[in-house]
Amino acid sequence: MLVNGKWVADWQPVQAKDEKGGFVRQTSSFRNWVTPDGSAGPTGEGGFEAEAGRYHLYVALICPWASRTLIGRKLKKLEKVISLSVVEPALTDQGWRFGDYPGANRDEVNGATYMHELYTRADPEISGRATVPVLWDKKRGTIVNNESADILRMMNSGFGALADETVDLYPADLREEIDALNARIYPALNNGVYRAGFATTQEAYEEAFAGVFAMLDELEEKLGDGRDFLSGKRFTEADIRLFVTLVRFDAAYHGLFKCNLRRLADYPALSAYTARILAIPGIRETVNIDHIKKGYYSVKALNPTGIVPVGPELPGLLA
Repeated sequence: MLVNGKWVADWQPVQAKDEKGGFVRQTSSFRNWVTPDGSAGPTGEGGFEAEAGRYHLYVALICPWASRTLIGRKLKKLEKVISLSVVEPALTDQGWRFGDYPGANRDEVNGATYMHELYTRADPEISGRATVPVLWDKKRGTIVNNESADILRMMNSGFGALADETVDLYPADLREEIDALNARIYPALNNGVYRAGFATTQEAYEEAFAGVFAMLDELEEKLGDGRDFLSGKRFTEADIRLFVTLVRFDAAYHGLFKCNLRRLADYPALSAYTARILAIPGIRETVNIDHIKKGYYSVKALNPTGIVPVGPELPGLLA
């Protein structure tokens, strides 16, 4: 991790624990917003006006948080507006690395080898983990934002007419419902699988485990009423946030994170829901099961041998 701008130790998944030994996620460090006119967003300072070619997105295909933003970029047709770099899937002792693994690429914007170099370029005294996603401003040479929830919202509305305005992932009439869904699903499931996988005590693990499957059971019942998406017929950011966890569940969380009571494949409604989202044009291109398995099973704290399992068998759309 970084301490006062210097890389001082091998990458570790757990940087903080609560009193029960539970995993505590690091708070995002950069919270500025791109807006159509450059005015300040909900957090941070202004000066980040939407411009074609000005911004660059750094992602890992293993990472569900980064995948949120990649889907937003795809659905809002921002590929020609926001350039992209994809790190290699396997985490190194210095964290995320750029390179030539299939599906990854080099950092053509800043010439960095490791993601942490971008963090120290933006803040020479920064401490903490160098996470993805990162939205980078080429003009100012700094990180705009490294919080995936913020970046997904920026993809939806921050780029104005540069984006496909016929797609609205956060419609005004559904915002209260979307916010309520996010507030329930994130701690129990999106972050719950990590709280189970990175727990350091039995108590913390079992508490997180119970929350994961209580939420999956609840969502199975909700989606079992015949609706297409969480809010009915309309696909929203809440669906993106749920999907990125579901699509990784059987390949990574069920085994490596010990979330093994049931598989996604054992939930008919959730499986059909995941397949519907995969069938939305552009979304399948953002999912790379090879990167997902290679990346998660490279976490030495959980899998010191580095052996990547051959299975499980996955539905045809995911194979």
